[in-house]
Amino acid sequence: MLRIFEFLYKLRAFLLFVLLEIIAIWMVVRNNSPQGAAFFNSSMAISGSLLKTQSDITGFFSLSEENDELSAQNARLLKELIGQNSMDSVSYAPLDSSFKASFEIIGGKIVGQTLRLAQNHITINRGADDGVTEGMGIFTQNGAVGRIKEVSKNFSVGISLLNTGLLVSSKIKSSDVFGSINWDGKDTQVAKMLYVPRHVTPSPGDTVITSGYNAVFPEGILIGTIKSVNPSENQNYLDISVQLSADFSKLNYVYLVRNTSIEERDSLYQQAEISDEY
Repeated sequence: MLRIFEFLYKLRAFLLFVLLEIIAIWMVVRNNSPQGAAFFNSSMAISGSLLKTQSDITGFFSLSEENDELSAQNARLLKELIGQNSMDSVSYAPLDSSFKASFEIIGGKIVGQTLRLAQNHITINRGADDGVTEGMGIFTQNGAVGRIKEVSKNFSVGISLLNTGLLVSSKIKSSDVFGSINWDGKDTQVAKMLYVPRHVTPSPGDTVITSGYNAVFPEGILIGTIKSVNPSENQNYLDISVQLSADFSKLNYVYLVRNTSIEERDSLYQQAEISDEY
């Protein structure tokens, strides 16, 4: 404590000068209107700038929570939209409401993924505690992304659409012709549409969407557009390349979708000894 007083004593002349300067400025500002107005405007500008910087910093650190909240809100809206579309698609027939599949949607954030492997995967910051289960579909506002494979308490790992072992039931929107989307392990923006018969005449630019035939995705989620159509080595099918709509190098926030009737469907398949390739 004594050293502090000694230090202040050595600076006594400078501290006295600063005090007198403050008093002089205060007297000038207080007794002269032009100088007072200038001081007030300057202080307001500095104060506003500091407050804006503080707000920007606070906002930056709260972006993650805000994005999570927006993702959850979007998931709820998507669930309502999918439900509405399902009702519209069967409005021409008096079907019982229990016939229509119900889907649950959960928002999540990508925390890790691979792009350079033949079997790429995605890690998401949502797990069993958030309602995530194995088999849920993964998609973004731009298109289908993959399917959940493993789930822990707080995280889940999904098979990416850029995985040579994953098939996604799909169809050409303009003609309702069905096929399966499968990545060939080459271009991360292009996949193959398999099992489209040769008599079909799709065109480059045609939209490819999920078919709704499997229990992973509801019908109508965008997958991509046809890039090219060529004869295949297999005489029965076409060689169709599809430009994927989702850019896997820019994935950030995603949605997880679960068919609430999947358990009943799987149980029925087991009884019938049928394997679901999707």
